[in-house]
Amino acid sequence: MSSTKNIRELSLIELKAYFESIGDKKFRAIQAYEWLWKKNARDFDQMSNLSHDLRKKLSEDFEMNAIRVDATQYSNDGTIKSRFKTFDDHLIEGVLIPTEKRNTACVSSQIGCSLTCKFCATGKMERKRNLSFDEIYDQVALLNEQSEKMYNKKLSNIVYMGMGEPLLNYKNVLKSIDRITASDSMNMSPKRITVSTAGVAKMIKQLGDDKVRFNLALSLHAPTDKKRNEIMPINESNTIDTLIEALNYFYDHTKNDITLEYILFKDTNDSLEDAAELVKIYRKIPTHLINVIEYNPIAGAEFIKPEEDTTQLFTDFLAKHKVNVRVRRSRGKDIDAACGQLANKDKISSN
Repeated sequence: MSSTKNIRELSLIELKAYFESIGDKKFRAIQAYEWLWKKNARDFDQMSNLSHDLRKKLSEDFEMNAIRVDATQYSNDGTIKSRFKTFDDHLIEGVLIPTEKRNTACVSSQIGCSLTCKFCATGKMERKRNLSFDEIYDQVALLNEQSEKMYNKKLSNIVYMGMGEPLLNYKNVLKSIDRITASDSMNMSPKRITVSTAGVAKMIKQLGDDKVRFNLALSLHAPTDKKRNEIMPINESNTIDTLIEALNYFYDHTKNDITLEYILFKDTNDSLEDAAELVKIYRKIPTHLINVIEYNPIAGAEFIKPEEDTTQLFTDFLAKHKVNVRVRRSRGKDIDAACGQLANKDKISSN
């Protein structure tokens, strides 16, 4: 075996074959596999029911490229932001969002992002690389440990709404969800997982073809192509009509929930005319909800959060036209953990 092989890329069958090849028992593979996916071991020395010599052999033959918590920040509202360090010293961020009814993990899928959305701090960062499926899994495992430690309960929900565009890391995102939902791992229901996309129409259709079981959220944020082009360059190649077609395809093939995410920007997309255009889109998509999100300021962006009266008028208009709408209040704003704010800021304190 190559010393550069990541042990977590092996299936249980492959792991059994490895243990047989070194003259050991198959049940050792089951023990090791449990350490990897049930007990979330981050190095071979943690596998305490394996002999010292066997752990040494594993460390010689394999790598375990686990991420680790590098720093933590605590919000006044109970939100916890973690900065994670990868095996090759890149930094990403994830967030634990506790409420009375649920504890949600918000995880990243890429190191940086290539989409350059004008309102997003991550969009101002260079995309370094995709995260591997096990690095995404590690974020969930670590945030679950935080949830149990701080709030005495496990995660109830996972959202792929952190750094990066999940559908541009398609295979690793889907493989991470397979691991999270596997019975020999976290065994979480896919219905409690939501993948958020800025709108990659081709890959939204691929989700339908693959008949995924998790939910989908589209970051829409503007009701016309002209306005969306200005704030989200991806719209130039993935127009609203193209996304409407893709979302209908996704729903026809999966029947999974679709949510539209819509951040309000003062004097940009918050007029009643904008609301009327949004109603038209809503009626063309089998979406169950529009989340109207308050804007969270970031350095270098010219956007401003509208007044509460404007937000109320906007959402009242939607509700009057039979739109299922909810205002999503941001959590963790005081630690830059809210929507669009993840950017590995230096002020986060190291552990």
